[in-house]
Amino acid sequence: MASVALPVSRIKPLGERIFLKVQAAEEKTAGGILLPDTAKEKPQIGEVVAVGAGQKKDDGSRTPVEVKVGDKVLYSKYAGTDIKLGSEDYVLLSEKDILATVV
Repeated sequence: MASVALPVSRIKPLGERIFLKVQAAEEKTAGGILLPDTAKEKPQIGEVVAVGAGQKKDDGSRTPVEVKVGDKVLYSKYAGTDIKLGSEDYVLLSEKDILATVV
């Protein structure tokens, strides 16, 4: 994963894409065992940072994206493109890769 020196506010997803800040991976198991970096699973929960305008229809109008900035969402495990901005991890993915919102 490449590290880019851009402020998050300069990222604007296109179409039905969504830009998420990835939630930190679990540091230890339920039993209290500390996990090394190689044993940690990729997180599947993130906070929406930016959304695109929505999918374009044949008549030129757009279908709005169902999530909004600030929503916490559950997304497919291997979906999207991982991006590192500074020390934070982000993922850029399509709306179809979002499985649910987390309340």
